[in-house]
Amino acid sequence: MKINAIIDFLGTIDEYSSQAALIDALEEVLDIYGFEYYGVIRQPKASEDPLSLILAGHWPDGWPARYMRKRYVLIDPNIRFLGLSQKGFKWSDTIPAFRRDPHRRRMQRMVIDAHQHGLEDGYVFPVHGRRGLLGILIAGGKPVELSPAEMIQFDALAKTILWRLLDLTDPLIRNELSSAVDVQLTRREMESLTFLADGLTSNEIADILEISAHTVDWYMNAIQVKLKAKNRHHAVAIAFRLGLIS
Repeated sequence: MKINAIIDFLGTIDEYSSQAALIDALEEVLDIYGFEYYGVIRQPKASEDPLSLILAGHWPDGWPARYMRKRYVLIDPNIRFLGLSQKGFKWSDTIPAFRRDPHRRRMQRMVIDAHQHGLEDGYVFPVHGRRGLLGILIAGGKPVELSPAEMIQFDALAKTILWRLLDLTDPLIRNELSSAVDVQLTRREMESLTFLADGLTSNEIADILEISAHTVDWYMNAIQVKLKAKNRHHAVAIAFRLGLIS
């Protein structure tokens, strides 16, 4: 069974003492599954070029340069979808999530462009840690169907390969990403954040806590600053990933 290739790789990953040997072994596993192209990428964000953070990868000729030139990182549905998913997902499942997005047409053009370069479909497996999203394993090419069990194994593969590559290439970054996060929220801030995660508005939270909506908004602003969040939804996502709420 193909899934045994992942299990065997995960069981021996610490035996690879060089980046080259580890990448060769990873590519053997991906080849067994029919993934021609892939990338192990650290911390992809819309504000930076993820191609500069590649720990390992193989792409179609000319695609990386075209991706940068077209500034696809700003509208890449796979990167955008990372904010909505805690586990692996299929490329073709991302576009429907943005049916009302003002950049939907540009996303569709990017998907067509990628298809013409041999990137017809694939998967993204996010890796989260104490500091939120740490990186991804992305694999694709010709369409491949993974079973639920294989999706779970690839999620494990993504986490393991990212950390092992960081061990071999940049131990300082590895230690920084794995260090504890010191976020100190007050009792009121924690209460407000918990209710926000439950979908309550400022007015509803204010009624429960018997304070003004203005005070709730003040707490929310403080939470966003402490979590370095762009908005309330982002704050909730970060809080879940940091284990502050569950």
